[in-house]
Amino acid sequence: MRQFEIYIDGASKGNPGHAGIGVIICQDGQVLRNISSYIGKATNNVAEYTALIYALQEALVLKAESVNINTDSQLLYRQMRRDYKVRHPLIFSLYTQARHLASAFKGFNIKQIPREDNRGADKLATRAVKQALKKTAPVGYLI
Repeated sequence: MRQFEIYIDGASKGNPGHAGIGVIICQDGQVLRNISSYIGKATNNVAEYTALIYALQEALVLKAESVNINTDSQLLYRQMRRDYKVRHPLIFSLYTQARHLASAFKGFNIKQIPREDNRGADKLATRAVKQALKKTAPVGYLI
């Protein structure tokens, strides 16, 4: 069975603010994909869910049968496990999309990990924001 270990993170500079996502997809200890993408202005929770959606979509493209998602977001973890209700309309829309994508796999598991164990995905999310801000900074402005 094609099983992937996936690390996800979202970053928002300001909340809401410029946001990015980071995803690392691994199989048998080997990194298959690093995804770093700027998503515009968003809250941290929107960035976290967007990272999950990107990860699940990419895993489907790579023909994964089972995924283990690793996140340092307690809210996303508990909402996806249905321990917490999703009340915000925008988050609910992203949650519904993520649940739908998750249902496409024979196996879906999500685990909350310490922030220090998620440094790779965090670095990718932060890099996406920093690169986007460099492109939009006025000439002569130092970031």
